Amino acid sequence: MELHDLTITQTKKALLDREISAVELTKLYIERIKSLDEKFNSFVTTTFDKALELAREADNKITQGMNLPLLGMPLAIKDNFCTQEIRTTASSFVLEDFIPTYNSTVAQKLFDAGIVLLGKTNMDAWAHGSSTETSDFGSTKNPWDLTRLPGGSSGGSAAAVASDEVLAAIGSETAGSVRGPASWCGIVGLKPTYGRVSRFGVVAMGSSLDSPGPMTKTVEDAALLLEVLAGKDPKDATTSDHPVKKYSQGLKDKKMMTIGISDEYFENAEKEIGEKVNEAIKLLEKLGHKIKKIKLFNPKYAIDVYTILMRSEVSSNLARYDGIRYGFGRDRFGEEAKRRIMLGTYTLSSGYYDAYYKKAQKVRTLIIEDFKNAFKEVDVIIGPTLPSVAPKIGSTANNPMFGEMADILVEPSSIAGLCGINMPVGFDSQSLPVGMQIIGNQFAEETILNLAYQYEKETQFWREKPKIK
Repeated sequence: MELHDLTITQTKKALLDREISAVELTKLYIERIKSLDEKFNSFVTTTFDKALELAREADNKITQGMNLPLLGMPLAIKDNFCTQEIRTTASSFVLEDFIPTYNSTVAQKLFDAGIVLLGKTNMDAWAHGSSTETSDFGSTKNPWDLTRLPGGSSGGSAAAVASDEVLAAIGSETAGSVRGPASWCGIVGLKPTYGRVSRFGVVAMGSSLDSPGPMTKTVEDAALLLEVLAGKDPKDATTSDHPVKKYSQGLKDKKMMTIGISDEYFENAEKEIGEKVNEAIKLLEKLGHKIKKIKLFNPKYAIDVYTILMRSEVSSNLARYDGIRYGFGRDRFGEEAKRRIMLGTYTLSSGYYDAYYKKAQKVRTLIIEDFKNAFKEVDVIIGPTLPSVAPKIGSTANNPMFGEMADILVEPSSIAGLCGINMPVGFDSQSLPVGMQIIGNQFAEETILNLAYQYEKETQFWREKPKIK
C-alpha cells in the first residue's frame, strides 16, 4: 500500500515508530493536493504553510514522547466551521473574505488532538444542496467519475477522502450532507445524534438539525474521530452530557443484533442499489444477526416536513448576514439561498405559521414516535443511503427540489435526531459506489459503529480506490 492509502491507525503507528516524520507525511499530502485538486476542486482554501508549522510541532511532540489522539494526522475541515485566522466562506461569496477570530469547538478539539490542517473543503453554499453544485467557488467532481457529482453539501470533504488528498475530513449533516456524499464517493460517513457534537462556530443552516460528523476511509477512523469530537459544550446549549464512550475500543466486541428492515426504504431506490443492500443484509444474517421486518412511515412524508422546517430555520439564520457584521452584502446571495429565504420567511409569516411550520413540527413528532416504537423491537435499521448512484454534473439545473428528493431516505432519521452511518457495499454496473445506511437510536453510535465494523471486516470495500488519471 502507498502511504496515502493508510488509515488513521496505520498512519499513526508509522509516525510513532519513526518510519516517517509528520513533516514528510504532510509534504506528501500537499504534493498530492497540488497535483490532483485541479481535477476535483475539493478545496476552497488550502493551508499548506500552517500545515507544515503544525507538522513540525507534531514531530517535536512525538520526540518528547507525547501521544495525542490525532497527533500529526493530515485532515481537512468543511468550510462552514470557523477556523481562527483562516478564511471561512461556507462556499458563499457573501463570506468570501471572512476571517474568523476564533475556532469552532470542532476545530479547536481537532487542533487540541494534534491534527495537521491541510485546508477547508468545498461545499454547497451555506450547505444548501446535495450536490456541491451551488458552491460559489465551482462544483466539486466525483473521484470515481469526473463527469458526476460527489454529493453535498459535504462534497469537498467526501471527494478529498475518496481521492486520498487527505487522511480524513470533517463534514456536517442537516439531512444527508455527510451520509449522502459518503455514499456517492464510496467512503464512510458518520452522522452523530443531534447534540452529540457541538455546533458552536459552525455557520448555521438548520439549527434544530445540524450535526457535525467525520468522513473517513474506515469505521475505526470514524470511531476515533468521534471520540475527539463528541461531548458537552458549554458554548452550545443543545449539546448533551450523555457520556462519551471509547467508540474505537468497542468495535471488536462482536455483538449480535436485531436488524430492522422497512420495505418503504427500498421503494424509491434504483434496482441495483436495492440488490447491493440486500446482499449486505444477507451477509449480516450469515454472521448471526437477526433480520426483522418492520414498518416505518414512508420516507416521502419527511420531504414536506424537512423542506418547511429547514427553510424556516435558514430564513432565520441567514438574516444575520447583512453585510455589516459579516463579509459582503445580501446581494451576493446565490439563487438557492434566495429561494430558501423566501420560502422560509413565508412559512413563518403571520397567517401561515400555523398552517405550515406548526403543522410540520407536529408531523415531526409523529416521525420521532415512529422510530421510538421501532427501536423497541430492533437494535438498528438498515436501508439504502440514497436512492441513486452519483448523477451527472448539471443534474441540479432547473431542479429546485433536487436535494430533498436525493436525500429522501436520510431525511426521516435526521428529523428525528438519530445517528446513522453510510457504509460502502460495492458498485453498480457503471462501477459507481453504492452506499448502505445503518440507523441507530439516539446516542447509539457505539451500536451502529460495531455493526458497521463487523460488515467492513468481512468485505473490505474501503480498499477499493478510484482510478485517478
